[in-house]
Amino acid sequence: MSVRIRVERRLTQPVWIEAFIPLFSIVMALVTGSIFLAVLGAPPLQAYNAMFRASMGDWLGIRDTLVKAIPLMTAGVGVTLAFKMSVWNIGATGQIIIGALATTAAVRYVYVDNRFVMFWLMFLAAVLAGGGWAAMAGYLKARWNVNEIITTLMLNYIALQLLYYFVYGPWRDPASLGFPMTTPFPPAARLPFLGTGRIHLGLIIALVLGVIFWLVFRFTRWGYEIRVMGESPRTARFAGMDYVKNVVLVMFLSGAIAGIAGMGEVAGLTGRLQHGFTAEYGYTAIIVAWLARLHPLTVILVAFLIGALHVGGEVLQIVMRLPLASTQMLQGLILFFILGGEFFRRYRIRFHTGEKE
Repeated sequence: MSVRIRVERRLTQPVWIEAFIPLFSIVMALVTGSIFLAVLGAPPLQAYNAMFRASMGDWLGIRDTLVKAIPLMTAGVGVTLAFKMSVWNIGATGQIIIGALATTAAVRYVYVDNRFVMFWLMFLAAVLAGGGWAAMAGYLKARWNVNEIITTLMLNYIALQLLYYFVYGPWRDPASLGFPMTTPFPPAARLPFLGTGRIHLGLIIALVLGVIFWLVFRFTRWGYEIRVMGESPRTARFAGMDYVKNVVLVMFLSGAIAGIAGMGEVAGLTGRLQHGFTAEYGYTAIIVAWLARLHPLTVILVAFLIGALHVGGEVLQIVMRLPLASTQMLQGLILFFILGGEFFRRYRIRFHTGEKE
């Protein structure tokens, strides 16, 4: 008697699978994470309870979670746009940095003492800089099929070195006592805050971007073309779709949205450009996009949950003396199980028994 294992592609996905697999993946990630927490000496239930209470237990926690979620929402929508077309933009971190650099340059060199005018100057600077940074990799991909994973990843390091150059060099605040940061932005160059606390206009921008691109994907011809080109570039070319132009355009928009996230961080949250302001949001945005199954509106919800994980992770560091890596480990486990769950969503495993020849 022999047993054969066959992997078969699902022709249709039952509704229960669409809901069950992501939920089961997150549960498995938390269960596996509890093993690591126990090894680190933190009681898992106590740790998860502390994370929940700190991030969503009261308005203060929700406010901090939203602050962490704003750049994840924005950058998550940006990478979702590229991923929809199967263009793998791994460079959101660099695009966030370039957007922040362009925002700071606008404040330093073309400052206008008018909040409305200054907002649009910073916005356009961030869009053009972040979009142009990503479009370079998009053109290389579309024109010569250069691997965009490598180019966008390498551009991250170039952007990071540019950040170091400016905050340690010509833009460093003489009054910063040697710390790598620029002078504070004047009031007209700050994004307005929504009520009390640190929640700023970037939240509204992120929500609007999510709705806009959901409408684009759902109801426009261009959104349909993006999906077709993502699923089958050859079919798209046979249908007369301009693949090169659309790859460059999609990468430009993806980078532009990430650049807006950079603008939000320096003009909304920190009020200046400084070393380490991104907190690796660009890489986390990739996790957000995949957890959201590349749905722009779902990105908003997932970003909030990941923001809660960030806030809870800070509590683990302060209260339980756990390293920052513990939070990053949980994020990695969630992504690992979600990607593993995608396999079972697309394929089924069948066992066949028969007589051994």
